[in-house]
Amino acid sequence: MKKFPLIIFLFFACITQAQNTIVIQTDQGHDIINRNIYGHFAEHLGRCIYDGFYVGDNKKIPNKDGIRLDIIDALKKLKVPVLRWPGGCFADTYHWKDGIGPKDKRPSMLNVWWGGVTENNSFGTHDFLNMCEMLGAAPYLAGNVGSGTVQELSDWVKYVNHKPGSSPMPILREQNGRKEPWNVKYWGVGNEVWGCGGNMKPEYYANVYRQYATFMTDWNDNKNDKIFRVASGANSSDYNWTEVMMRDIPHEMLEGVALHHYAVIDWNKKSSATEFTEQEYFTTMKRAWYMEELVQKHSTIMDKYDPKKKIALFVDEWGGWYDVEPGTNGAFLYQQNTMRDAMIAGMTLNIFNNHADRVRMANLAQTVNVLQAVVLTKEEKIILTPTYHVMEMYNVHQDATLLPLAIKSDMYQLGEEKLPAVSASASLDKSKVMHISLVNIDAGKEREISVDLRGTKYSAVTGRILSSAKLQDHNTFEIPDKIKPAVFKGASISGNMLKVKLPPFSVVVLEVK
Repeated sequence: MKKFPLIIFLFFACITQAQNTIVIQTDQGHDIINRNIYGHFAEHLGRCIYDGFYVGDNKKIPNKDGIRLDIIDALKKLKVPVLRWPGGCFADTYHWKDGIGPKDKRPSMLNVWWGGVTENNSFGTHDFLNMCEMLGAAPYLAGNVGSGTVQELSDWVKYVNHKPGSSPMPILREQNGRKEPWNVKYWGVGNEVWGCGGNMKPEYYANVYRQYATFMTDWNDNKNDKIFRVASGANSSDYNWTEVMMRDIPHEMLEGVALHHYAVIDWNKKSSATEFTEQEYFTTMKRAWYMEELVQKHSTIMDKYDPKKKIALFVDEWGGWYDVEPGTNGAFLYQQNTMRDAMIAGMTLNIFNNHADRVRMANLAQTVNVLQAVVLTKEEKIILTPTYHVMEMYNVHQDATLLPLAIKSDMYQLGEEKLPAVSASASLDKSKVMHISLVNIDAGKEREISVDLRGTKYSAVTGRILSSAKLQDHNTFEIPDKIKPAVFKGASISGNMLKVKLPPFSVVVLEVK
């Protein structure tokens, strides 16, 4: 079945005001939903690393080599596949050699981007890569292009990837306590070089990228271990940037192109994370839905130069962005996480799933205590956010086969503006169990959905739901489980027809056998 672009569906839905119907071709899937779509991002920003992942020698909080164990346990349940580090804007001021060797000998640095705080570099390359091993997650390193050198990034690749004794860098690695390489596959060649990474023009950066990529060598002769170089990509709708990357960088030097987009109301007036109006909620949903158009249009440009889709689109920064919590450092970007964030997460992950032919990694910004975090900490306490629960519910899609679907949705209307109320994606896992993820973003109306399952007979459906009484509801350190997944009883199946009743602003994942 041909998968019709969602943008066409949106136009059709606006005209017809169709009832909510989904047709799933259960036997026609071929694209695999890359597990890395469910990736995360950890920057040296506010309390994400220090006082987040890393607590050093704080004896009050159980840790291993300074890494907080309750966070590791929580993220393991998410099946976190990949973690991006050390930035973000921070990456292009970070010099990796300052973060290796004895901790008491490491030089301090000034974090010029995020609050002007001084960091002691006690969390560095070994700490991050060992933490990824604890998580079972692939590391994704962002290289310093803005203030670094070709030699510096080339040495970093050798330090973490080359075999023992093969060059001076592995010898240095062994002197610092690690004999075997970590075999890091994913490498970002700079970050947001159109802005904090150097304020470069795309044509200039394309040449810089080519220079850096030339000296980023693989660690052995196994083609399956080839490093994956990612060009710093567009800021939201800068389509010319993607055009230049695809046109000017030889494709044998390029494995991925990045894209960044945040669901922010207005960069000058972002709104409170918890005390927002329905209009502010609606505008946030509009910005989140915009990801569909962005992925389509950037993919179309990539298709022109790369019709076989060998080069991946990495949406390696995405999420909601609001005003910081009252009384916190404005540069630390600490914000609460409500049902609005659950809507952003569910809708956006559905978009990425449905474009699995091109989108092969995405990284929610950020993991702990920053922006749309999945974990918040306060001294010895942690809480899991609504976004955490959505990503845990959705991890059934990791490495599953995407099932083609066509959707018609009623509209969520506020004043004169309209948005599709229902978002969906579906996949088939290796055990031939189907999972359908559904989101109703409407703030006030339940949505009844008819799902036509074509190609395979199914007879049983179960599900889980994330919902709450108010859009502004969130988990707190006093009430940590106010929002958590529950058994969903609003689905029934008869023959090849599935009937679902979605409450307002809810996320549901169904298992169909």
